[in-house]
Amino acid sequence: MKILLVLPLLIPLTVAALSLLTWRWLRIQRTLGVVGTAGLLAADLALLASVWQNGIQATQAGHWPAPFGITLVADLFSAMMVVLAGLMGLAVVVYSLATMDARREEHGYYPLLHILMMGVCGAFLTGDLFNLYVWFEVMLMASFVLLALGGERAQMEGAIKYVTLNLISSALFLAAVGMLYGAAGTLNMADLAVKLRDVENSGLVTTLALLFLAAFGIKAAVFPLFFWLPASYHTPPVAVSAIFAGLLTKVGVYALIRVFTLLFVQDVGYTHTLILGISGLTMVTGVLGAMAQNEFRRILSFHIISQIGYMIMGLGLFTPPAVAGSVFYIVHHIIVKTNLFLVSGVVHRLQATYELKKLGGLYRAYPSLSILFLIPALSLAGVPPLSGFFAKLSLAQAGLETQQYAIVATALGVSLLTLFSMTKIWTEAFWKQEIESQASEDAPTDPEPPAHWPLIFWPIATLATLTVAMGLVAEPIFALATRAAGQLMNPAEYIQAVLGENP
Repeated sequence: MKILLVLPLLIPLTVAALSLLTWRWLRIQRTLGVVGTAGLLAADLALLASVWQNGIQATQAGHWPAPFGITLVADLFSAMMVVLAGLMGLAVVVYSLATMDARREEHGYYPLLHILMMGVCGAFLTGDLFNLYVWFEVMLMASFVLLALGGERAQMEGAIKYVTLNLISSALFLAAVGMLYGAAGTLNMADLAVKLRDVENSGLVTTLALLFLAAFGIKAAVFPLFFWLPASYHTPPVAVSAIFAGLLTKVGVYALIRVFTLLFVQDVGYTHTLILGISGLTMVTGVLGAMAQNEFRRILSFHIISQIGYMIMGLGLFTPPAVAGSVFYIVHHIIVKTNLFLVSGVVHRLQATYELKKLGGLYRAYPSLSILFLIPALSLAGVPPLSGFFAKLSLAQAGLETQQYAIVATALGVSLLTLFSMTKIWTEAFWKQEIESQASEDAPTDPEPPAHWPLIFWPIATLATLTVAMGLVAEPIFALATRAAGQLMNPAEYIQAVLGENP
């Protein structure tokens, strides 16, 4: 059903517009937020089911034939990504009901969040590169305002770094798009996949591939282009950090996987080997940065960088099992990382600080919260039988099959260091006894749970349950990832769905 391709854009757009019309009535905005994200998740699930049953879906805006019109297309990979976007949006909106301060709510938090969700879904579903640029800019505008909303000094500093580097990325992206159009005469990705095969100057195509690698590499926060992320993600309210951590860098990773499986496959020996090297360096630098930190959210921010390395490792190996491992890893990581940021927000509400040295005693006072931290933390490190173990196992197996022993050794070593840094958070914040002199003066003196505990608890518990379920019942998810990887590695079905012809 073609309407399913449009709903992930129409629903957040409509909810954002209604939220603006009800600007003075926060209760209505909150209700719209929950209903809208729940409706978005339902539409996304229906789209995924349709793609699974009927194959890749495509539609043309205004009935202009491809490649001349605006194309929306969903294969299994993009359908999975919009489902994850809807799920994270719903979890964060429910969490925000109990944690977001009224001042930010009164200044447009909910409309901005829905505009951000529209940009994310648009980036996953677009079928041409110029509209991918447009959706990136929608995301950038909404995320910049969300990052700066509140006007605190640390926020403004982080927001300036964030928007400056992302504007550089946008400029590189737009320049690459212009040169690609000059070389191929089209920006429709399916059409490009056909026409780039016939470009005589292979060196030009490789150069354009590197420009896109740089542009999307900044968005994805790969080595050495990641320095904006740990400088900004720890500054806004936790709900904003969580949605950023779960989705924004993954849009960059999605774009890398899309263009380097569909478009830039002429010089795999060079481009994908380069991506493989970058993946290893991203893993190592990210985890070393995390080990050097002593603030909860900064550790998690550096781990985003480290885990991006695993996501592009499968792309660098460039075999169907490796790409399937990357897809599975992205699904695992979005759920786990969003959850860890949500847990960090609860810790801050309980003890009014993110500094590990000032935290302590949480295991004794709040054992349920401690368990909910351990599940995603151990999954992030790859401890069985959680989802992270199977995600890393699939990538390690793919690396061994291609005899890329160095990247496999790097991935395993980084997993051990990840476990070490997660253990540091556990020891400092949860396990050690709280010393009275360490406690913040603003910390609550009684061990009672915070107000609205169910609204805070249920998103965290739901995501933790999904993490466990993905580990215990990994086969269906991995089967979905394997089929998605098959579509990515054999783009004939994608091209036929968009252009109506078999290449």
